[in-house]
Amino acid sequence: MPETPHLDRVSSPDDLRSLSIKELKKVAEELRAETVDAVSVTGGHLGAGLGVVELTVALHHVFDTPRDRLIWDVGHQSYPHKIITGRRDKIRTIRQPGGLYGFTKRTESAYDPFGAAHSSTSISAGLGMAVATGLQGESRNVICVIGDGAMSGGMAYEAMNNAGSMPPRLIVILNDNEMSIAPAVGALNAYLSRLLSSHQFRSLRELGKQWARRLPKAMGDAAMRAEEYSRGMVTGGTLFEELGFFYIGPIDGHNLDHLVPVLRNVRKDETPGPVLLHVVTSKGKGYEPAESAPDRGHALGKFDVVTGEQKKGKAKAPSYTSVFAQSLIKEADRDEKIVALTAAMPSGTGLDKFAKAHPDRCFDVGIAEQHCVTFAAGMATEGLRPFAAIYSTFLQRAYDQIVHDVAIQKLPVRFAIDRAGLVGADGPTHAGSFDITYLATLPGFVVMAAADEAELVHMVHTAARIDDCPSAFRYPRGEGVGVPLPETPRMLEIGKGRIVREGTAVAILSLGGRLQEALGAADELQTRGLSTTVADARFAKPLDEDLIRRLAREHEVLITLEEGSIGGFGAHVMQFLATAGFLDAGLKIRPMLLPDRFVAHGTPAGMYEDAGLTASNIVDTALSALGSNSATAPRRA
Repeated sequence: MPETPHLDRVSSPDDLRSLSIKELKKVAEELRAETVDAVSVTGGHLGAGLGVVELTVALHHVFDTPRDRLIWDVGHQSYPHKIITGRRDKIRTIRQPGGLYGFTKRTESAYDPFGAAHSSTSISAGLGMAVATGLQGESRNVICVIGDGAMSGGMAYEAMNNAGSMPPRLIVILNDNEMSIAPAVGALNAYLSRLLSSHQFRSLRELGKQWARRLPKAMGDAAMRAEEYSRGMVTGGTLFEELGFFYIGPIDGHNLDHLVPVLRNVRKDETPGPVLLHVVTSKGKGYEPAESAPDRGHALGKFDVVTGEQKKGKAKAPSYTSVFAQSLIKEADRDEKIVALTAAMPSGTGLDKFAKAHPDRCFDVGIAEQHCVTFAAGMATEGLRPFAAIYSTFLQRAYDQIVHDVAIQKLPVRFAIDRAGLVGADGPTHAGSFDITYLATLPGFVVMAAADEAELVHMVHTAARIDDCPSAFRYPRGEGVGVPLPETPRMLEIGKGRIVREGTAVAILSLGGRLQEALGAADELQTRGLSTTVADARFAKPLDEDLIRRLAREHEVLITLEEGSIGGFGAHVMQFLATAGFLDAGLKIRPMLLPDRFVAHGTPAGMYEDAGLTASNIVDTALSALGSNSATAPRRA
């Protein structure tokens, strides 16, 4: 562990407020080293946090947190923030079972006023807090730190447009770490930013506005607009001025000599209306392996601090993501109408590989899932075959577009849904818990779930050939189960599942990635004298009604199994059985699905155990349905 004598004196932000800028620089240096060391032990998001070390120290030094509300957007850059807000002793538990959450979390600390784990939400939340503060007669600052990647999300501009027309005081800090919107960063720019952020300048500007209002309207409007544009030409902030924000910057986000005076000016100034401070930072700052990495150390496993080399076990099977990417590339090799889209996750979805193979047919739209879906719908109207590769948790953000722009119009957009089910250390905000439910409820949608990597190959091929309606296929995070991949994919019969193992007493109808657990449960039930059928449904919609009838007729117990929430596959099966009269004759049906709560972060295996979706849980469910239990049920010798 690094030596941190200055950081050791900081148990809360109160300890920062009496320090000089020289001392703050030492704290920042040690905070960076502590962040690197902690993430080397746990894995997690590194680059974003390293990029805001000085900004984090400056904000907590200048503002009265937690009374002043500090919101981090997306939240994965909050590791340094957690260290200096009383959670340093737990920082090496971050993203571990029972440990600190990898994003901000309201129940974890008073210093986390908003739980941000999806992007582009901070300005909306901050405006709500600012309005609430005013309505309740209180006085506090609300500060939103939003990365330039999150600024690609339309919600941020909706919020800014609203905030710009309202009087509440709101401070937005644009953390520009990917692209420099206005790259002039240096001593002159720092001086101008300090001048523009001062109360004297703001007061003079207000006097100018009052004078302009006394002129004829056309002349007054022209005068105020000329002032905004003249500052915009110097600072680059015309866009934000047009949205109603007072723009300051850009300034060097790693220079505390520049940051602290500007933040003090912004804090002291009580002029009504929102302010945007533009700081330029470098993702991965101060740790060479992160700075030189292609993604600047965005998300890492455990690693060696000295070399930066990640400690990865040898993969036993290709990941589902890579199988999807290679399958889609092969489909696109055969079909020039296939295009691929993602919302700022090219490497996470595997489309970085697709982009290398077909650069003219791959589109990264930024953090803009709503636009991505409707963009794909527009492509479909012109005869292209779009695949929108979006994590389940992020696809939720575009549900209205899925309904109105795709489903109602019956457009053949294909949704490749990565990270289906429980995902591990990123926890409930990133779990793919709801897509079966929210897609299978839509008329005319084909919804598939891959039980293994070979099935995923077939589903990519099948989706490519569905041209008369929208379709989706979901698959988990991580490695496949190790089955051989087919050399030639085949078109699956729409709405037809498969029998994997034949039995007579218990039937397990699995959808998606729990099939191996179902087979393990069948082995255990067999030792207890209970012959068990295992079926892979393949389709949540349309249902394989013939298969379900057979399982219901020939077995005493029918268990449905899925990695999704209530209202999904099991609900559709039970709806069919009820209307077909199968529940009138004594069939024992037991749906197994995610519990009606958010499952805490941990390892994927641990989360599924917590959720009650392991082989042993399936065995217990079958025995309970038969009036037995795991302790007393007989075992076959």
